[in-house]
Amino acid sequence: MKMSEVNALIDRFERSDKLGTLELTMGGDVLRLEKRGGALHETEDSCVPPDLGKEAAPMEEGSLVRAPLVGTFYAGPAPEKPAFVRVGQRVRAGEPLCVLEAMKMMSEVPAAQDCVILEILAENGALVGFDEPLFRVREL
Repeated sequence: MKMSEVNALIDRFERSDKLGTLELTMGGDVLRLEKRGGALHETEDSCVPPDLGKEAAPMEEGSLVRAPLVGTFYAGPAPEKPAFVRVGQRVRAGEPLCVLEAMKMMSEVPAAQDCVILEILAENGALVGFDEPLFRVREL
């Protein structure tokens, strides 16, 4: 699991009103998160996978563009058409970044401000949840 995926999971857990405990087991590694009194705390039996705990990861640059709805992520306007954006591309406010399909309705996700695409976090054709990170961008 990539660090960005772990960070996204922790972020979603922190914002959740429904989850009080989350435990993720991958191979022999266990990540356990628990909220007490509305705050996130590590529990005594929690551990961080070895590759995540050895050195502090640098703070990732940029801000996230999140899914405004649950749907299928499409990078371009049609399968035979190129993607709206690519990593390193400058985008102006209002230009489409992707399309989300929900119940046969296609909704473009526009850039909120002028920015540069740093990372595309969703895979073409993948189901994305509400508020799930789709892009990491740097504002211009």
